[in-house]
Parts: sequence; structure tokens; C-alpha cells
Amino acid sequence: MRLGHVIGNVTLSQQDPAYRGGRFLLVQPWSAARFATPAAPSGSGTSLVVYDKLGAGVGSIIGYTEGSEAAKPFATATPVDAYCAAIIDEVFYQPPI
Repeated sequence: MRLGHVIGNVTLSQQDPAYRGGRFLLVQPWSAARFATPAAPSGSGTSLVVYDKLGAGVGSIIGYTEGSEAAKPFATATPVDAYCAAIIDEVFYQPPI
């Protein structure tokens, strides 16, 4: 599982019925350096689209899975690359000694 910051929503004109009840979020993955300042706004960089059924919103920190693990929550084979598995309330970081 990786952490990311939700920076936007994705709007679809048509949607496959397998995705009913959820939505797609635009997420900026966290780098290792990002853990030192979790409250700071996300910088520029690559982002990805994550399917969310938990209700995360813009500004939320989420935990997401990628690859074949992202399709596991669906009852039938569904093409999805990233899935929101958790909404993170707090991040406690202690740098290595």
C-alpha cells in the first residue's frame, strides 16, 4: 500500500456498471521525503487515477493499492489500476536514527 494526496476528481461521461457506487480521484503519490511534512501542500509531479468507494475527497490522504491487488475488491474481473483502500486520519513520522 502506498500513500497519496487527493488533488482532484475525475468526471466521466460514461461509466461501466462495475464502477457503480464509486468515483475516480486524481492522486499525487507521496515520496519518501514527503513523510517529514505531511500537512504541506502537494508539489508538482506525476499523478494517477484511483478508484474510490470509501468517500475520500480533495485534500484527503489515502492509502491505495496498485496492480492486480487493485482489482481484488470487485466481485467480477474489473479493469482498474489503483484502488483506494484506506482514508488516513493522521500520519506519525519519526526519522530513522
